[in-house]
Amino acid sequence: MSASKHSQEFRENTARQVLVQGKTASKVARELGLPEWKVRDWVRSVKSKEGQHERITGKSQAAELAELKKRNKQLEMENEILKKATAYFAKALP
Repeated sequence: MSASKHSQEFRENTARQVLVQGKTASKVARELGLPEWKVRDWVRSVKSKEGQHERITGKSQAAELAELKKRNKQLEMENEILKKATAYFAKALP
């Protein structure tokens, strides 16, 4: 199969099984019926893109993820406060 038969998303998700989940490239290749060299190439490509991202933004993906999780938690708390305020004022209306 040529690279064009697999979407970019599929290639990145396959590579993340190796990079994030800690599976070996050979195991992922066997599970998906792909040649091992292809999975290794996709892993190399994702690592390269992540390195470019880090050089451009000055942040690793782990640092960026931690920052986004913190922001998400803050927004969830603010949303809860707004829900409670809405309920309070709805009760106060005649």
